[in-house]
Amino acid sequence: MTEVRIHGRGGQGVVTAADLMAYAAFMDGHHAQAFPSFGSERTGAPVVSYCRISDTEIRTREPVLEPDVVVVQDPTLLPIMDVFSGLRPDGYALVNSSKSADELGFQNLVDKYPQGHILTIPASDLAKEHLGRPLPNAVLLGGIAALTGLVKLSSVSKAICHKFSGTVGEGNVAAAAAAYELLTEMKQEARRA
Repeated sequence: MTEVRIHGRGGQGVVTAADLMAYAAFMDGHHAQAFPSFGSERTGAPVVSYCRISDTEIRTREPVLEPDVVVVQDPTLLPIMDVFSGLRPDGYALVNSSKSADELGFQNLVDKYPQGHILTIPASDLAKEHLGRPLPNAVLLGGIAALTGLVKLSSVSKAICHKFSGTVGEGNVAAAAAAYELLTEMKQEARRA
């Protein structure tokens, strides 16, 4: 089973991101589960959502404490909570930021993991470019597809189109594809380094 934990703030589509990932995994033929962890927080409050993907039925319903993948939709969470807690030694993390890990203060974490497992990507910038709004959730899913191979980009695109129609769906698909391309290039550069 692969477990994913997504951190963000209310209004950024954190819950939607987990739902889209689970739907994409289902489209790929896997069992999947997505659920949020929040109370009555308002827009801007920290939110966590979880996704599990397996080739067999998923019976557990607990929060994800030892994720294989961590997604951080809002880098302002980094100084106020340990978003990387429990990340497995061979895990992956993708942080939405145009800044480097060193600038954000977690280069020591990057150094402990295999090269190319902990990365930043300007997801909000890509979302603005393709959607006109800085909503990073679909962008980061495209990035996760490239970074981990957990789900196919085509399945992410289908999940997005299932959830969003018209220009919103098209913009999110384009943004996810742009992130996929960017992360694919970043992985290739990391291998050459």
